[in-house]
Amino acid sequence: MYERDLAVRHLGIEITDIGPGLARARMTIAPEMVNGHDVAHGGYLFLLADTAFAYACNSYDTVAVAAAAEVVFVAPAHTGDLLEAHAAERTRYGRNGIYDVTVRRVEDESVIAEFRGSSRSLRDRVIAEDTE
Repeated sequence: MYERDLAVRHLGIEITDIGPGLARARMTIAPEMVNGHDVAHGGYLFLLADTAFAYACNSYDTVAVAAAAEVVFVAPAHTGDLLEAHAAERTRYGRNGIYDVTVRRVEDESVIAEFRGSSRSLRDRVIAEDTE
């Protein structure tokens, strides 16, 4: 999945851990990621959290997509901050899942954002088959 994930690779996001129902992703805030208030644009924070969510909900070898997601921005991040998003599964039921993601600044472990995503597994689509 990472090999084909051009957006994630282009932004320098690294997947640092993955396991059943969990994933960790890291990204450094680049100067072009800050807004007019000199803080990280919320879209990039959402993208980092969404990336960890995507890898966590796809960790069962079945293709899963986001059905819904929301984010709460807790504190600002700035140019040069290394952020880590930790996604953890809360529950799976049928083809659905709910995942929570916390985005923290690595340096001081302060919480930057909290994200909750709902996933839906696609019928008859497994990760191995999806590589064609």
